[in-house]
Amino acid sequence: MKTVVVLLCVCLPFLVLWLTYRVKLLRKVGSIIVAYVIGCGLGLSGLIPDTGEMHAVQTAVASVAIPVAIPLLLFSADLKEWSRLAPAFIKSTCFGLLGCTMAITVAFLVCGQGDPERFAHIGGMLTGLYTGGNANLASLKVALGVDNTTYILTSAYSTVMSAVYLFFVIIFGKRVLRLIMPSGKPSEDPVDSTVKIDSHDDELFLGLFRRDNLPHLAKGLLLTIGIIAMGAGVASLFAKEAFQSVFILTISLLAVLSSLHKGVRRLQRTFEAGTLFILIFSVAVASQVSVKTLTDVNPQMFLFITIATLGSLLFHVLLSALFRLDTDTTLTTSVSLICSPPFAPVVGSVLHNKSVIGPGIAVGLFGYAIGTYMGFALAQLLLAMA
Repeated sequence: MKTVVVLLCVCLPFLVLWLTYRVKLLRKVGSIIVAYVIGCGLGLSGLIPDTGEMHAVQTAVASVAIPVAIPLLLFSADLKEWSRLAPAFIKSTCFGLLGCTMAITVAFLVCGQGDPERFAHIGGMLTGLYTGGNANLASLKVALGVDNTTYILTSAYSTVMSAVYLFFVIIFGKRVLRLIMPSGKPSEDPVDSTVKIDSHDDELFLGLFRRDNLPHLAKGLLLTIGIIAMGAGVASLFAKEAFQSVFILTISLLAVLSSLHKGVRRLQRTFEAGTLFILIFSVAVASQVSVKTLTDVNPQMFLFITIATLGSLLFHVLLSALFRLDTDTTLTTSVSLICSPPFAPVVGSVLHNKSVIGPGIAVGLFGYAIGTYMGFALAQLLLAMA
């Protein structure tokens, strides 16, 4: 069954490409959204057993896909474009962190008065999760002395709400935010800016596997493998709990440094190849949704996490709109903080704006660095408020 799950996660993205090429409506929706819908459908269908063993396989596929995707997506990076975006991303990061703490505080005031210690700990863990990811969630469990049941439920419910949040951002986010703030400016491909195409998915399907592009893709993949090997080597020198953060940081840095070489930047279709691995990642993550996860709910905890998740986005958007930040910067920053750095390429692909990917990853890595400290501090503050 493990082999079947791996094959489904790897092969379904090719079906996604074919569907988005053949069906005009799906082409407008976008390949990333289609991949998430198919992945969720697969998970809810019950075809994949809802067991820890199967989830480990799905997580492993996602964990392999992202390190391959990030270098391929960053090989065509334009550092001049990044420097132009930096001030806006710094502001947006501050607003995202502030929005997260405001939302969790509101959730605590609404839901946490009956059991303040437990919900203060949940708030602290969510702060770490929504600024740095699961590594900080786990470290805060230990730091705050959270029991296993609370930790497991917090992780499960936040996964569900993060999926709802991500679907909203991907499907409606830019359309809604455009009503109250400026639209982001999509970056142009420095290699293929003269090629006129109807959509990103057309380019991805029609251009990726052309014979004249295969040598470029082979070189890009070989360079990616080398970067992954070096990243793993550097990360292995650090403590185990820091491995993921150091690994992502290292491969991102090496990919960006590689992009300084004109020969690397001119490799054809590396961005599209990276997007294919993002589709694999999307199917693997979305297929972990199950009927049991959606139905076996502790109402008070779920309400707390719902307010925290959606409130983080709401406060972030309101602050960004007040200071006239653009939609692409706001959405990328929000997703990188709440869903972790690997999701920055997902948002960049949906927005058709790859210039936000690098800064988005940097924002998420910054969240990794401070998330545990923020979570511990907020938990103590919430306890003092009780």
